[in-house]
Amino acid sequence: MSLKKTPNPWYIGVVSGMASYIDSAAIISNGTALVIYQKTIGTTAAEIGILSGLLTLCIAIGAFTGGRLGDRIGRRKVFIITMAMIIVGTLLLAFGQTFPLLLTGTLLIGLATGADLPVSLATISEAASDKNRGKIIGLSNLLWTAGIAATVGIGAIVGEWGRVGAQIMYLHVGVVALVLLVLRWSIPESPLWLAARDELRRGLTTVRAQNTSYRDLLRGKYLWPFVALTIFYAFTNLAANTGGQFGSYVAVNVVGISVSTHSLWNLLVMPAGIAFNLLFMRIVDTPKRMPFFILGAVLLVGGYTLPMAFNFAPAAWFCCMLFTNMGNGLAFEGIMKVWSQESFPTMLRSTAQGIIVAVARLSCGLLAFVTPVILDAGPMALYAMLASTVGIGLFIAWLCFHGKQRNEFHAEAEMVAANNDGSQVNSRFVGEN
Repeated sequence: MSLKKTPNPWYIGVVSGMASYIDSAAIISNGTALVIYQKTIGTTAAEIGILSGLLTLCIAIGAFTGGRLGDRIGRRKVFIITMAMIIVGTLLLAFGQTFPLLLTGTLLIGLATGADLPVSLATISEAASDKNRGKIIGLSNLLWTAGIAATVGIGAIVGEWGRVGAQIMYLHVGVVALVLLVLRWSIPESPLWLAARDELRRGLTTVRAQNTSYRDLLRGKYLWPFVALTIFYAFTNLAANTGGQFGSYVAVNVVGISVSTHSLWNLLVMPAGIAFNLLFMRIVDTPKRMPFFILGAVLLVGGYTLPMAFNFAPAAWFCCMLFTNMGNGLAFEGIMKVWSQESFPTMLRSTAQGIIVAVARLSCGLLAFVTPVILDAGPMALYAMLASTVGIGLFIAWLCFHGKQRNEFHAEAEMVAANNDGSQVNSRFVGEN
């Protein structure tokens, strides 16, 4: 079988990893632009609530379905279709003036951004090697941060421009998607996926050809990492998402600082978060991975505990923001992505990560509904819950991954080498006869 030559893995990492940029940019743009639409085209508060909730729900559904489609029909088809959906969705949101058009645009963007993430990460991991896989996957976290920074910057400039400002925010996402659609045409289908599909079609008894269904995630050697990663990411994401959605509320109403001060502190701690993401890229492909994960875990649990220990004093709140930003770089989404790629075979890799992301997003959406109620009981109750869930999630991940790592890329490489050796022996035998 002839396979196309794969481009440079770092090129694939940037082009595919921009899924994370679009994810963060779309969420922030939507939140800001809908507020502008409330004043310019008459979008009601109820409609804003529906559109915001729909975006979160569709991202979860998109991750679940897109991950599975990436394993069934191929990575390339899915991540090209998702970019086309985002382009159409942003045009509807930028130029639509009725609720049905805004609803359709939100639906398209949510489904597409959700579907693109697991498929793009599978594409990256299958193009990389053991020496750079973690680094390139870690790059997607920096691109996610870049999406936030770019969107916040654009919002600061055009936020007072009325409807034109909202259109610019949506079109920023659409233009990036258009550029990525063009660039992604140059990326061929994953050679590992093509090989797995060929084995499946020929009925070969290989690991990646036999493990292709949802049931395979719930048995054998894949069950424990699947359960551990689902719990780990859902529990740690609950805290991160709550901080993003309700951090300003707690800062103003509990800590006693202004919104502008809280925003300034966010900007001040962002370089530390970026630095720890870069540190993660340096160590993730080395034996130092687990010691630094433990360091990140300590920073995260400590960060969420500090406000309670010091009664939400401003200094404790700043340290909470600083420590959790650093801890996220070492023990949150980046390492989840790496473990998700290593723990499952080719025809389950995208499926597994899609489910893991979907469960986390749905959990965050459900918690957001009851967070105001928990806050009414007191911020201590909320942060005790967050610190506990983060600690449990991190401990589950440590239990699963602290020993010698099983890497499905190694298993598949050894299998291919063995098959190639057998084919060469058979070829010599035929030639001699």
